Amino acid sequence: MIKFGTGGWRAIIGDDFIHTNINALAYAFGKFIKENAETPEKKSLVIGYDRRFLSRKAAIWCAEVLAGSGIKVLFIDEIAPTPLVMNTVGRYGLNCGMMITASHNPCDYNGIKIFTKGGQDASKDETDTLEKIASSVDEAEIKIVNFEDGIDCGNIELIDPFNDYIDTILGSLQVEAIKKRRLKVLLDPMHGVSKTCLQTVLVSARCDVDVINDRVDPLFGGKLPAPSGKTLRKLSDMVAERHYDIGIATDGDADRLGIIDEKGRFVHPNEILILLYYYLLEYKKEKGAVVRNIATTHILDRIAQDHGEKCLEVPVGFKNISAGMESVNALIGGESSGGLTIRGHIKGKDGIFAAGLIIELMSVTGKSLSQLLDEIYERYGRMVMVEKNYNFSPKAKERLMNILFTEKRIPDYAYSIAKVSYEDGLKIYFENGGWIIARFSGTEPVLRIFAEMETEDICHETIRQMENMLR
Repeated sequence: MIKFGTGGWRAIIGDDFIHTNINALAYAFGKFIKENAETPEKKSLVIGYDRRFLSRKAAIWCAEVLAGSGIKVLFIDEIAPTPLVMNTVGRYGLNCGMMITASHNPCDYNGIKIFTKGGQDASKDETDTLEKIASSVDEAEIKIVNFEDGIDCGNIELIDPFNDYIDTILGSLQVEAIKKRRLKVLLDPMHGVSKTCLQTVLVSARCDVDVINDRVDPLFGGKLPAPSGKTLRKLSDMVAERHYDIGIATDGDADRLGIIDEKGRFVHPNEILILLYYYLLEYKKEKGAVVRNIATTHILDRIAQDHGEKCLEVPVGFKNISAGMESVNALIGGESSGGLTIRGHIKGKDGIFAAGLIIELMSVTGKSLSQLLDEIYERYGRMVMVEKNYNFSPKAKERLMNILFTEKRIPDYAYSIAKVSYEDGLKIYFENGGWIIARFSGTEPVLRIFAEMETEDICHETIRQMENMLR
């Protein structure tokens, strides 16, 4: 059973993430590549993998199937961040790539991300095609080229694109300004793959860097490998106690970012986005719209409007952010879960590059993150977001879907409602600028409810009314 969500195919190891399914998806991708390659040289792709259990083995299985399908495989023979793989697709002039990772999912998951169009997340039409092909594969159709034999005959080539990726990031940053600031940084890779790349970028810019949680641990220290206020408490405490200028964390495959400010406070991903967009417009005097998903802060809209720019809202899934950025040539795009990218960089989220840009922001402005946020909130007002997640059974999902999308019930809120959208879940926009959304995760059996209002208490009350309606 192979079913793509908003961030690739993810499944529980030993349940659906098994050898036969991995081979079927690799075969489907090989067939897709051959049918869509404009020239013989385009019948090639790059494969990377992270630190999760079975990742390297699954990457080898994919390489063997793809080589057997007549596809030239460029195999990154070390653990790699997802953005490095995406960058390599573009740098090598390839049409496709794949990354073995389940990103920020729990440790019992693994998965595969598919990249097309020079390193962009595969579209829904493309993943639907892969699902269809994979579901009808006869194992007898699949030809396997032994990994070592593939290397010997040239069907599989081991590559090391590390320096290309690092140079791409450093070339996009104001390194001299960062060198002068000499920031003290505490890095938390969360037992994932960012340490070598991010530490190299920061040290190259003369930051003073210490690292925690960098050992290989398939259990991710017993925590979810997703940067949040709850999972970054150690980082928060150490930043405050030892007087670091900033704490930086990345998720399991380093495409998402978490930040702790100089006071030890978790900086919400929404705040990272408004910091960077404000910095690019106000301090660097750049121009361009911003793209956010439907569950991301509307303060971005206010910043855009103040600078004569637009804010484009799209459904959840970074593929939609990337497509939206292309459609309006946006300056920045991102989401409240911690993923973002900048115009001119890769066509997907990159926690390593985003961390470097945050360091540049602090160095160029000479201000701390808390000072910059105060500056922004004084100008645009403060909004608070609260998110709650609810696990459910298949039967419960059917009932919830009926309430939300068939009966289309809406809580009896005291606030005037401006409009209601069903583009991606149920989103209610209030006249006062606040909003609430209830939507099903595309990667886990979870219902997510987000609310952004003037205070945390109002958020909780708004969510509570939605909960009561869904009971």
